[in-house]
Amino acid sequence: MKPTKEDNYQRAKKRVDDIKGFYTHLTIYIIINSILLLSAMNIFENGFVRISMPHWGYFTTPIIWGTAVLMHGLYVFAFKSSFLKQWEERKIKEYMERDTEEINKFNS
Repeated sequence: MKPTKEDNYQRAKKRVDDIKGFYTHLTIYIIINSILLLSAMNIFENGFVRISMPHWGYFTTPIIWGTAVLMHGLYVFAFKSSFLKQWEERKIKEYMERDTEEINKFNS
């Protein structure tokens, strides 16, 4: 079965949505963790600018969340390997065949 223009469009749209989702995730990560770290450093305490080094515990959220952002980026940009594409195609085909069988049972 040859891919149609609609199939190509849907795949391209999904790819764009994946990339957009990654950039949204990255933006939220940067904003939230900047606020958390600046507040942990007591930048604005009693109206004065004061910088102190936060305890290491304040870095756990950015490190764990950063790892998740890194994995999200790798999935979107690097690891869309042929294995994943083949698996997706197999699953699509499997569900289409299952739907066809159910329709045939119902019509019989």
